[in-house]
Amino acid sequence: MTVSLPLVFVLGLVAWGAVKFLGVRTWIVVVIALFGFWLSHTFMAPAIESGTRSGVDVVNGSHD
Repeated sequence: MTVSLPLVFVLGLVAWGAVKFLGVRTWIVVVIALFGFWLSHTFMAPAIESGTRSGVDVVNGSHD
């Protein structure tokens, strides 16, 4: 059985767990999320996407 979850949902669960169980402050989670959105609109976005795709390929064991 395959379950598909949106990445935003998974990251939301991780953020909720960090706030609830690790004592991370909510404002830190908000700042990190906003920084991620800002970073995605800079010149670094293609490099981040390429690195993320390469990392996923390594974890999945699939190489082109």
